[in-house]
Amino acid sequence: MTPEPPIYLDHNATTPVDARVLDAMLPYFRDVAANASSTHAPGRAAAEAVDAARRQVAELIHADPREVVFTSGATEANNLAIKGVVGWYGNRDDAPNYRGRHVVTASTEHTAVLDVCGRLVEQGCEVTYVDPAPTGVIEPATVADAVRDDTVLVSVMWVNNETGVINDIAAIAAAVRDRLGRHVLVHTDATQAVGRVPVDVAAAHVDLLSCSAHKLYGPKGVGALYVRRRDPRVRLTPLIDGGGHERGVRSGTLNVPGVVGFGAACALCAQTMRHDMARIADLRDRLEAALIARLGDDRVRVIAAEAPRVPNTANVAFAGVDADRLLRATPGIAASTGAACSAANWQGSHVLRRMGLDDAVARSAVRLSLGRDTTPHQITRSVELMTRTLATADVSTPACG
Repeated sequence: MTPEPPIYLDHNATTPVDARVLDAMLPYFRDVAANASSTHAPGRAAAEAVDAARRQVAELIHADPREVVFTSGATEANNLAIKGVVGWYGNRDDAPNYRGRHVVTASTEHTAVLDVCGRLVEQGCEVTYVDPAPTGVIEPATVADAVRDDTVLVSVMWVNNETGVINDIAAIAAAVRDRLGRHVLVHTDATQAVGRVPVDVAAAHVDLLSCSAHKLYGPKGVGALYVRRRDPRVRLTPLIDGGGHERGVRSGTLNVPGVVGFGAACALCAQTMRHDMARIADLRDRLEAALIARLGDDRVRVIAAEAPRVPNTANVAFAGVDADRLLRATPGIAASTGAACSAANWQGSHVLRRMGLDDAVARSAVRLSLGRDTTPHQITRSVELMTRTLATADVSTPACG
């Protein structure tokens, strides 16, 4: 008898490619294999497919297609946004464009932002890291208070990848502008938001936004950066030179099949997102309620339950349990933790610690992220599997160094 595959509850890490997305991509691996930069007929066909995908991505986030720059993923998009802004506006030798070399970000950002900021510090920039409220929310007033006269960029994620907490990016952008009485560029890593909650770059008045195809049922290896074209026009120093592709912002031959898949995935999300997320939110609520009912609220804690959250994410702490050991002992579930333990060192989730949670809670937390393909049966089965492991296996917190 073939064993059942693990129940996949790690959609915040990556999503499976939707079959309809794959169908849209396949012709561009073979039938239309030309470089989109070529001027012959096959090249023009590839370029037209890229243009169509650019429109699909733009429509999902309410942008002008000319404001969408394709990248290899959200990590590159974050690098291009942050380093690109500092490179253009933080060059002291360019007096007309120089604004400063100070960046404000949140201590709970993904490492794709935190590590970029760390690199800037090594290069002489100053970075201020604001902490969240105990709910996990980054408060607009806290961000605004960190802004200075030499602040060139604010970067705060739209949805936290570990807790699912939604930040009010529109309010943050407004608070930052009100603080100085002038426009400070605002970037948001919206990797966990696009395709899951409504995202409108115009309404939020952000200047740069990063997103990735593989978080919304598209292929890995392709992402996008929204770059505002007017009021104000945002300028970036490119990370990659050579060919002037993507309006000179990101050189390199485009991954045409990936771009087409990204566009198809965005078009599907535009059609189904509200229905999908309502259904998924119900499943997420059932999952949390069932765990509490089976184990008791003294043993189960839903992190950030009181905050606005993206519908698919549950971060659940199990008292006295090591989350990594729990998942290893429950192979029927594929999920994630935000911590790592070794004999010499244990590093808990920086997100949970910055929320003020102690190490015991942080190391007991499991991130369960649902998706389009999650079923009620899988939720019921997941609860059964975890409660069985907790009852029969030693998954208590070990003594880490």
